[in-house]
Formats: sequence, C-alpha cells, structure tokens
Amino acid sequence: MGNPVILPGDFANYLLIDNATQRFEETLKVSEMVAAAGIQLQVNLDHAAIFCNPPHIVSDPLKQLGYISGWDNCCYPSPVDGHDYINVPAGLPSDNVARDRGWFDYVAVVHPVDKQALDQMVNQDYGNPFIHHLTLGIVPPKRIEESDFDYANQVIPFMVDVREKIENVIGDVPGTLIMALPEKVINHQDFAGIFETWVGDLSSGQYQIEVMSGGGFLIQFFVLTGGRVEVALRCGTTQTFNPKSVHKISRDEISTIQE
Repeated sequence: MGNPVILPGDFANYLLIDNATQRFEETLKVSEMVAAAGIQLQVNLDHAAIFCNPPHIVSDPLKQLGYISGWDNCCYPSPVDGHDYINVPAGLPSDNVARDRGWFDYVAVVHPVDKQALDQMVNQDYGNPFIHHLTLGIVPPKRIEESDFDYANQVIPFMVDVREKIENVIGDVPGTLIMALPEKVINHQDFAGIFETWVGDLSSGQYQIEVMSGGGFLIQFFVLTGGRVEVALRCGTTQTFNPKSVHKISRDEISTIQE
C-alpha cells in the first residue's frame, strides 16, 4: 500500500518554524511505516499543534490561507508540564484549495497564559513558534446505517488493532488509547457488558473512555516519545477536540521536552 499523505510544500511561505522540516520528515517516515502495515491514512493530516507566543504570529498566516480561528467556538485548557496553556483551534473549510496542497484539516494554536508557561516553552530552544506534533488521520471503517452503538462495536476493535500494528512497526510503546464516544454509546444498556471484548488485551491503564462533546467519535493516541506524532480517527465530530481528552493528553501524554 502506498503512502497517500501529503504535506504543504508552501509551508515556509506562510510560517517560518525552525523545527518544521524535522517534524515533517519524521511524520512522513511514520506515515510510510503505518501505510506499509496496511493501515489506510487520510491524505491531509488531521491537525498540527503549534506552540507560540503571541498567538497572532501563527493565527495571522493561517487566516491568509483561509483557516477560521475558533471555528468550533471552543478553546481548550492544556496543562502541559504542569503549566497553563490555551489551545485555540483553527479549521480549514472543506472546499478550501489549500487542502489540495497538503494543508492540515485543523491547527491547534497553543499559547502560554502566564510567564511560567512561557519560560517553560522557550527554554526548550525549539524556537517560537514551534511544531509540537503532527497528527495523521486514520480512515475510519465505512459506516452505512448502523446505530452509534453498533458502529462503536466496529470502530473500537479496529483502533485497538491499529494501535497494536503501529506499535509493532514503530517499535515504541504507543500512548493511551483515548476514546471520545457518543453519549448514546456509553449510556447504552449493553455497554458495560461488552466493552471489555472491544478493547481485547488492553489494560485499564492503556485506554480512557469519555463522552465526546458535540457528538461523534474521536479516537487517538501518540506514537513517538514526547508526543511528536499522533494518529487520530474521527467520524461525525462537530468539535476539533474533546475537552477531557485535551486535559488527559496535555497532562500525561505530551511534553514541551520531546527528546
């Protein structure tokens, strides 16, 4: 299976980020291994997370490309390394021609809210701004007319299998499998009895379940140390992220120290 992922060749025309080449190269390398394992990837990345201060140094160029800052009317507190950051996502409309050039579905513009967070960010010497991580999109299993519960019965074992395959090809222990699901799934009368069969051999410390704000499915995990590359499957979401997921990821899964 070939690697379908494309990245924007005109990135430097809009954003001058010191570690962009490094992040692009390692993400393409991961995507090649993932695709070779038979996992189908979306052409465009699900999102990029870019740390910066002040936020307009990233948001202004994104607006030139057609991104809509705060498109989902949400911002997400992000307690990275015990410090306070705010994630304000920008979304690229589905008909925007920049997609054809490899621009991402979303960009998480993450900025510090106090001097301690700023100092923690800039003291890592990655630059300001810097790309924290890039997220590959997993093509979800085809959904026809199944209920949310029936689709969960399909998509959760699918992502458990994806996680195992990626661990095997990358050779690094993946992060927590974070599953934000429709409320109807978690409240279903059969959920408690069947969920353990969906996650297979995963221990309780290897996954997190939560209700997806705004509905839909968002299932994600990190694949490289420090949270440099992530994979995510989304279906039917109306928000870029889930607040509880962002808190878990920021607190436990990622760091500004990425070596």
